[in-house]
Order: sequence, then structure tokens, then C-alpha cells
Amino acid sequence: MPARPSAEPSRPAVIIETPAKTLTFEVEVADTPKSREVGLMFRNNLPADRGMIFVFETAEDHHFWMKNTYISLDMIFIGDDLRIAGIIHEAVPENTESRSVGRPSRYVLEVQGGTARKEGIVEGQKVTFRGIAATR
Repeated sequence: MPARPSAEPSRPAVIIETPAKTLTFEVEVADTPKSREVGLMFRNNLPADRGMIFVFETAEDHHFWMKNTYISLDMIFIGDDLRIAGIIHEAVPENTESRSVGRPSRYVLEVQGGTARKEGIVEGQKVTFRGIAATR
């Protein structure tokens, strides 16, 4: 009897628990200096259930800008404790202003602009990862 094909592996995902529901964003992982530098630059769209997770070696007050980024993004900063440390809502495309939340974070999730407000994502909510190394 021939072997059955294995199921497609799960894509990396960030899961956020809100009081109303559990949200799952399939993500690309930016965990090298080069991938973090490029991020979501030069993209013309981002589906509502997708995003990019930036993984840093240490928790710091990370700064982001929108140079060469053509779509509005929400930037969700996540601490070592896997709780949301702060959010930058609807960052303006193609802007070189350096933005941060003024608190240490280890991870930053970028999703379609307006998602956090629409879905009730706020500071302090618990985050879990699927297929993403979360080391401390």
C-alpha cells in the first residue's frame, strides 16, 4: 500500500487572545538583520489574516520606520513575557519618522493598518506563537 502524503506543515503564526475572540495571523518571520531591515517594504497589499513577526535577540525599545513601505501597518510590540507592550496604530506609509512605544519589546508583529482597533487588540493581552522560536 503506498504511503499517504503528509499534511502540509502549519505556517508560523502569532495568536492573540482578546476578550471577544482568539485571532490568528499567519506570519513571515524576520529574524536576521537583513530580513528585519527589509521587512514589508515594497509590498502593495497584506491580507487581513497575515503579517510579519520581527524577532530580536534582546528586549529593547525598538524603533521602526515606514521607508519604502507602501501600505499602512499596525505595529504590535510584544515583550519577553509574551504580552503586548504597546501598539503603533496605522503607521503612515513611506514615512521616515522613527517610531517606538517607549517600552522594551522582544518581538514586533506588523499587520494590516487598522486591525488592532477593529479587532480589539490592546496593550497587556497575551500572545502565543506557533512555529516561531520564543527564547528567553
